[in-house]
Amino acid sequence: MTGTTQKKVQVIFVGVGGATCSGKTTLAKHLKGILPDSVIIHQDDFAPPQELVPLHPVHQVQDWDAPAGAISWDRLITFLRHVKETGEVPQDHRSHDHLNEQKEITVPDKVRECWIAEFQRLKEEREAQENGTRLVWALVDGFLLYWHKDVIAELDVRIMLRVPHDILRQRRHERHGYHTAVQSDPVEGSLWRDPPHYWEQIVYPAYVEAHKEVFVDGDVEHGAPTNKVEGLIPLETLEMTMGEAVDRCCRVLKETALNRSQ
Repeated sequence: MTGTTQKKVQVIFVGVGGATCSGKTTLAKHLKGILPDSVIIHQDDFAPPQELVPLHPVHQVQDWDAPAGAISWDRLITFLRHVKETGEVPQDHRSHDHLNEQKEITVPDKVRECWIAEFQRLKEEREAQENGTRLVWALVDGFLLYWHKDVIAELDVRIMLRVPHDILRQRRHERHGYHTAVQSDPVEGSLWRDPPHYWEQIVYPAYVEAHKEVFVDGDVEHGAPTNKVEGLIPLETLEMTMGEAVDRCCRVLKETALNRSQ
């Protein structure tokens, strides 16, 4: 023992949800580049092995989107609670997100650098306090963040990107596929390509079904948030630039950090 006291860790989970191709992962990565002591947790990394993904009861193709079977919920919840308690991602965790293609959408340097400096200042002020804690930001991105009550309960900030149906469809059709988790080879994963009509028959209907209780009248495009997800912040991202979305999120995160330090 050296006599020094190790600072406690406080983890703030930031949910960045939205439909497939809504820009949630891009936004989460921009935030990670700004926030000190931050990690990203991709919900897609907790999909079951391909051989365990259920078949759609009508269309008889694997259904990667219906919430009950799309995510290994127990595994994800256990993982989130471990990060909340320790402030660290387990060393044996491997993500396949780097294998997925991603269009580069930039943020103005002025916005990024301003917020980097601001959060660094907040970090230093907090850690300089006699009983200050080290703040860890855990960014969780996923298309089903607001379906399971136990996942919602872990999230301290809840952001939802909303993009109209036709734009989502176009973006999905322009993608060449998704790399999915393979338990025997989590680094390489397995490439999934949509069968014909997969978007229309499975992806979007599952998205609407999973979020019908999140928005009034089940209107995922225009409905106001219900009380299912307390404090949900919808971002209408077609009405703002990525820089504006990042700025809006950083303002919320700064307020959250200040409130947690009181």
